Amino acid sequence: MFKYALKRISLMLVTLFIITLMCFVLVRMLPPVELALGDPKTAIVEARREAAGYNKPYLVQFGIFLKDIFTEWDWGVSEVKYYGQDVAGIFASKLPATMIVNLYSIILSIPIGIALGIWAALKKNSWIDYTVSTLTMVCISVPNFVYAFLIQYLFSYKLNIFPFLMKSGTSYFTWDMFVSMLPPVLSLSLGVIAGFTRTTRAELTEVLTSEFMLLARTKGLTRAQATIRHAMKNCMVVVLPSIFGEFIGIMSGSLIIEKIFSVPGVGQLYLESINGRDYSMFMLLTVFYTTVGLLASIVVDISYGFIDPRIRMGSTK
Repeated sequence: MFKYALKRISLMLVTLFIITLMCFVLVRMLPPVELALGDPKTAIVEARREAAGYNKPYLVQFGIFLKDIFTEWDWGVSEVKYYGQDVAGIFASKLPATMIVNLYSIILSIPIGIALGIWAALKKNSWIDYTVSTLTMVCISVPNFVYAFLIQYLFSYKLNIFPFLMKSGTSYFTWDMFVSMLPPVLSLSLGVIAGFTRTTRAELTEVLTSEFMLLARTKGLTRAQATIRHAMKNCMVVVLPSIFGEFIGIMSGSLIIEKIFSVPGVGQLYLESINGRDYSMFMLLTVFYTTVGLLASIVVDISYGFIDPRIRMGSTK
């Protein structure tokens, strides 16, 4: 397991380096934004551009970029919205909002999705199973920004239960802030709930028809006992690792949701950096999302070995 994890981490670092290099060169091929005349921060931006080697070859610029990160943790300064400010500090201030919204979404999705999947599997080929399966396919097929508009129309406009936009500020654990977070949380959760429901139903249905379940019933266990003690345990081997993948899926899908509900997080920051050609901000967020995605894939693979000891990762036998 240790050798397998070490190998995967090494491959992850190589992949991260290649993606970072490609994004760096492609974004630097675009013309830089014009600096604001008369702004006292313009001198700071010009000095940082000179230090970053904007007039040098791309590979030399990339070397300076890596050197600044590893020696000083310097990702550069913003050249657009947060003119002249350090992008690492801006990113750190925006990250809590994104993480809290995504955590609320996954916490809401896990129990509901797994419960619906268990219910559908136990009621296989009944109207309950058909209803849950149909709703699951609909929810998976519809993009989450469609849910965002529907939730704004129904719950914010018609029923006036939730605000249209998330409340500003950093008091993330107050009741008013929590209520304002519910629309984006619900928009992100519906598709994830459907994903958990589909995975749980498929795995549990297969496990319930296995031979060892028949053996458990012949030994005197009731259906409920056999399901809880044996079927659920085997089903979770697939369901639990999918939680990590769904969390990353929510984070990548929250870019548009954050824009719709004005969530002051890194998703909206990412879109602004792309539209405004903010080189430094774009590179920091690209490395962040790429690293999170690569780490999640490693965690998912390694978690199989811990959940089911029979699995030996990287074994050749």
